[in-house]
Amino acid sequence: MTLQVRNLVKHFGGVHAVQGVSFELQVGECVALIGPNGAGKSTCFACIAGQHRLTRGEVLWAGERIDRLDPAQRLARGVARTFQVAQTFEALTVLQNVQLLLQAPRGLAAWNVLDTVQLDAAQALLAQVGLQAVAQADVLGLPYGAKKRLELAMALAGVMGEIKSAGPRLLLLDEPAAGLAGPERADLMALVKSLAHAKADARAGVAVLYTEHNMDAVFGVADRVLVLIDGQIAAQGSPHEIAQNETVRTRYLGRAGHAALSDRAGGGGR
Repeated sequence: MTLQVRNLVKHFGGVHAVQGVSFELQVGECVALIGPNGAGKSTCFACIAGQHRLTRGEVLWAGERIDRLDPAQRLARGVARTFQVAQTFEALTVLQNVQLLLQAPRGLAAWNVLDTVQLDAAQALLAQVGLQAVAQADVLGLPYGAKKRLELAMALAGVMGEIKSAGPRLLLLDEPAAGLAGPERADLMALVKSLAHAKADARAGVAVLYTEHNMDAVFGVADRVLVLIDGQIAAQGSPHEIAQNETVRTRYLGRAGHAALSDRAGGGGR
């Protein structure tokens, strides 16, 4: 099962933000989309997630064309996204946030109490992201790193709760490590990687596509890296291949960044 992006083009009037981007992503992969500011990453990401309509091109998930579907319809097919700034319900507890996403497709009757629905599934998701100890805490008082973990759990809950999404899941994570300090960032990205690499067959696994500016959240985490420059894919490959790529070095990473990331990618400096 794959995500297939075919000749994706997005124009805003005379601004050609994305110009013919094509790539594929397999279930079980964790792939980073990187590039300089203004490269078109956010636009490309929003087109895949459903916030922007394509000017031209196609986006297919699990064999079905989804580029004409709205975000809710994509969620029903197993496609969920997170945002740069964590989006949570701060008036609820951690557990209730996940319960709400699991129950939403079925509706919540006026006489139901949220605490009684989807309890086992919600607790299992919190355990998966390491938040079971704070399940009863109010989200408002959570540290930001915990809110980012909760948002991941909510994205998973959204695609698990949808009746139509029993198949593979696609997580689109927009700068999942944004706003986190080094140790928190490393912990969160290890979790992101584990979601894609969890043992599951192609019919029920997870694919992860994420954007990121922090290179330590890319190298050592991503299975593959896509580099977007001027609205086009300038390079793609393993972290080691990207760290050695001359175009990426001169147009994006710079000499110092290239040397540091070559070490992280296991290739050594030049």
